[in-house]
Order: sequence, then structure tokens, then C-alpha cells
Amino acid sequence: MKKNVIVSLADSNYFELLNELVDSIKIFEKSKDIAICILDAGLTKDQKTILSKKVDEIKSAEWDIEVSSFKVKGKEWLKSQVSRAFLPKYFPNYEKYLWIDCDAWVNDWNSVELYFKACEDGKLGITQSIGPGYKIISKVNWLFGKIALIKSQNFKHAVKSKIGLEKARKLAFAPHINIGVFSLEKNSPGWTSWQKNLKQTLKSGNIFGSEGLAINMSVYIDNLDTEFLPLNCNWIASNLLPKFDEGQNTFVEPYLPNKKIGILHLAAGIWDGNKDMRTNKDVKIKIQSLKNDFVTKSLRFGL
Repeated sequence: MKKNVIVSLADSNYFELLNELVDSIKIFEKSKDIAICILDAGLTKDQKTILSKKVDEIKSAEWDIEVSSFKVKGKEWLKSQVSRAFLPKYFPNYEKYLWIDCDAWVNDWNSVELYFKACEDGKLGITQSIGPGYKIISKVNWLFGKIALIKSQNFKHAVKSKIGLEKARKLAFAPHINIGVFSLEKNSPGWTSWQKNLKQTLKSGNIFGSEGLAINMSVYIDNLDTEFLPLNCNWIASNLLPKFDEGQNTFVEPYLPNKKIGILHLAAGIWDGNKDMRTNKDVKIKIQSLKNDFVTKSLRFGL
């Protein structure tokens, strides 16, 4: 019986990315001891048939928290913003859960092992969206004197979600947490805290981003015990492109000591004009190699 599980979700539009994620997991010998489970948010019958030969379970994602129908009509993929906070409900037979967004893929198995280690004793295993060279997502516009206008992802979402100005201020300059890759044990108090906060953020805020705000609330307001992992465990390429190690044929961090990327995440897309690499296999970009020249590559798995 497999004790640990990797879970992801997709609709039909992101099937190819999901399929690549699964393949990136299964190339590692140690993946044989890990279950792979999929939440279906609009996959076709043929797509599910392909996946069923590779994964352990496929379940239909639900609206685990009631959401106004006008907000979600025709947007089944938004279930990922709710259902990932309820993974033990969907797949109850596991001890540890590692969520990986379908637009990410595993480049180094050490990161998978770190996530399963990080969530021991009820902790949340996760990365922050801040580090050397990463784009700054919090800004201050000084109006005059000591008065300033705060612009941050957490603060913006918090105010719109009407969680209260005191809480919003507490989140304003807290390093943003990316919920695209995380780990939790089955009996972690993190699930209850996250679900409680998610119910609050969904009442007034946008569905997209609500679960991210909720987990930030769990960490910075509820003080959920958290193990922050290094950036290479969830490298967000839109924040900072990796470099390519031609000798090892792998993506690495762009700064010394050029650690191997563990999980490469294409969140927010990698764009060439109006073409997004996530939905267009032909999109390739120039990235720097460790030899300081440039190579033209896709950042998708196997391309």
C-alpha cells in the first residue's frame, strides 16, 4: 500500500501539461512507491483513458465550498482554487499529500523527498515567492511626506476579500507564498485552518487567487507551523528564468552555486508575443547557459 501521494488537477485545455507532469514523475525509479492521483475538472473521456493507465486514481473535482453560480459558470477549472484544500476527502487512503500544479513538472526527485519530509509533524511544506533575482511583487508609491500607497499581491487580494483591514495590513509585506506546490500530512491542522480561511476569502473576493490568500492567512495570521523550502523546489520561471546546464542537460538556478531545479513551474505563463508556452508546444525562448551563451529551448518537460 502506497502511503504518500502526488495530486494534480486539470481540464481538457491543460491535459497535455498534466500528462507531461505525470511522465516527469514516473521517469524516476522511486516514483513506484508514490501514488499519483488526479482531480478531473473537465477532462475528456479519451484524456481520462490515457491517464488511467498511468495514475492510481482519478476523481471528479467538486465545489467543496459553495460559490455563487455566476462566478463559476463555464469555468470548471476554477475548482482547483477550492478542491486542493480538501485533498484528504478525495483521496483518504494516504498519509502525506504533495500537490503539484499541472503547469509544473519534476526535474529532480530530491525536491519531492524534501516536500514529504517538510510536512512531518503537521507542518506545511511550501516555498515563498521571494529570493535572489525574483521579481518584486510588493511596491510602495510615496505620495508625500510619510504617506505611501501600498501595492502588494497579498494586500490587494485581502482588501477585495474583505477579511478586515488589520489582517490585510499584516499580510501586506509578508513574503507571498505560492500555493502551486505544497505538502501536508493527512491529520495536519493546516487543512482546517486553510478551509476556514478559504470560506472567508470566497465570500467577497475573486475565486482565482482565493486559496492562495487563504493559505497566506493560515501561515501569517493563524501561525500554522511551516517548513519553508528553497526556491528550486518550486522555481517560478515567470519570476526569473533558469539557466541551462548543457553538460548535465538540465535546468539550474541562474545564480551560484547553480543548484539543479527540482520542480519547474510555468505559473503565469512563458510568453512569446500572445503565445503562451503552456498551451503552445512551439513556443521556445532564449535562456542563458552556464557557458554564458544562449540556447533556444522550451521549458516544458521533454521538449
